[in-house]
Amino acid sequence: QVQLVESGGGSVQAGGSLRLSCAASGYTSPYTYSSYSMGWFRQDPGKEREVVAAIGSGGSTSYAASVKGRFTISRVNAKDTLYLQMNSLKPEDTAMYYCAAGLTFGGSCYTRPADFSYWGQGTQVTVSS
Repeated sequence: QVQLVESGGGSVQAGGSLRLSCAASGYTSPYTYSSYSMGWFRQDPGKEREVVAAIGSGGSTSYAASVKGRFTISRVNAKDTLYLQMNSLKPEDTAMYYCAAGLTFGGSCYTRPADFSYWGQGTQVTVSS
C-alpha cells in the first residue's frame, strides 16, 4: 500500500512563498516511485478538488492556469519525494493541499483525480491579505 505524507504547509502573507513536500513509501515490486505519475491537488470546503500541478514519471509537467508561472512542481526519484514550490502566493491559494500518486505506463502525466489511486492526508496552506 503506497503511503504519502505531506509537509510544509502553513500560514503566510500574500506575496510570500512556501515549499510543500510529499514523502512516498510502500511501493510493491516491480513498481517503484518512478513508476508513478504524481500530482498536487487542493480543495476548499464545499468545492471540488482541483489539480494544481502534476508531473509524469518521465518528468513532463502540467499546471493549472491559476498557478502557472508562480508554482513549480518537481520530484526527486532517488528520495521518493515530490515538491511544490509556491511563490507569489495569493489569498485565493488558501486551501488544503493534497499529494497524489497514480501508477502509469509510458511516462504519462495524469491530471484528473480519478487517475490517482493514492492520496495523502493533506497539509493546510493559508494566505492572508
